[in-house]
Amino acid sequence: MTEPSYPAARTVAITVEEHFARYFALATPRQDRPKLARHPEAQVVEAIIDAAFWASLRREEGFSPKISLAFLPPEDAGQPLKFERHLPLTPTTLSRLAPAVERPGIHLGIWREGDALCVWGTTRTIPKFCFVLEVIEPGLLVVKYRRGQDTGKFVNVVVLKGDQIKVLDERGTSLPDCPALLTSLLGFGASDSPVDSVNVLVQLAASMRTHGRGGSLLVVPQNSETWRESIVQPISYSVAPAFPELAELMRQDTVERGTRLWQEAFLDAVEALAGLTAVDGATMITDKYELLAFGAKIGRRDGGAQVEQVIVTEPVVGGAPSIVPPLQLGGTRHLSAAQFVQDQHDSVSLVASQDGRFTVFAWSPCEAMVHAHRVETLLL
Repeated sequence: MTEPSYPAARTVAITVEEHFARYFALATPRQDRPKLARHPEAQVVEAIIDAAFWASLRREEGFSPKISLAFLPPEDAGQPLKFERHLPLTPTTLSRLAPAVERPGIHLGIWREGDALCVWGTTRTIPKFCFVLEVIEPGLLVVKYRRGQDTGKFVNVVVLKGDQIKVLDERGTSLPDCPALLTSLLGFGASDSPVDSVNVLVQLAASMRTHGRGGSLLVVPQNSETWRESIVQPISYSVAPAFPELAELMRQDTVERGTRLWQEAFLDAVEALAGLTAVDGATMITDKYELLAFGAKIGRRDGGAQVEQVIVTEPVVGGAPSIVPPLQLGGTRHLSAAQFVQDQHDSVSLVASQDGRFTVFAWSPCEAMVHAHRVETLLL
């Protein structure tokens, strides 16, 4: 390597080592520990982050690398693709391999070879709590792990962007008035149960962010019509009866949820629903995931007060809440989402910006105002 070391890699290495070691120590029952990944030492974390950062700044045939690195030996990887000769872990190696492994779900396997680290092949299967480093774009890296089922969203641990380091705060879900849906979205849980690990809002949020057009998703109570007081009538694309595809999938039993057929159907349903949020206006679903409408225009409820301020937090270590006008978070999409929650306290609004920012608006009884949770660091 001719590049200088990446200072943020050394800064965050011990924090990451302690994080994975803590989860391994808490794993129960003890007889299940052999099924877990090997947690990485700080030196390993630093070396992998350093190589991936410099690789992210290179371009191979005009394209920036998008790769995922997993720290595990081949014997822990199910049925891996193994190279006849292991390759050194260098920026050059990673940038040249990137075109072959940029599809979702494929990881480059990294393990020790003597005193060095090597790239031994690729895998689609990784154990629980396996250290994964994903290169999102030049200079943007995310340390994460999988918490259980294949359909479960990876849990982010640290986001590095240039010299910025954001360590996710696991206590961010402990707000006394954090609504159940938001707790689910922000959860750092590690359940192996298909019921718990399939997090619909996480999947919808990630898919909304991926299409890049921006969008709003309003989640309202089932069997309630009060939300109509905050929607301009008539609704351009109202659905009658409510479309139940995703709701029906979530009502299936645990055994069915564990099948590959169910997982594929679930992801297809999520992609289809999230795609509707690209249409101008808000998409509306019930808290049981039935589609009510899309392209809906939000208006202030008769007699309702104009939302003027919201409290903003981000679930990162060292983050402090602030009170700002909703327009400071974005444009009219953010303002209307905040207004909807102020008028409809039992609802939640998810807003994706075209630049990748993602905000969840929910009513805070403790603060008696709208709470804007900035969660894009959880969705990378």
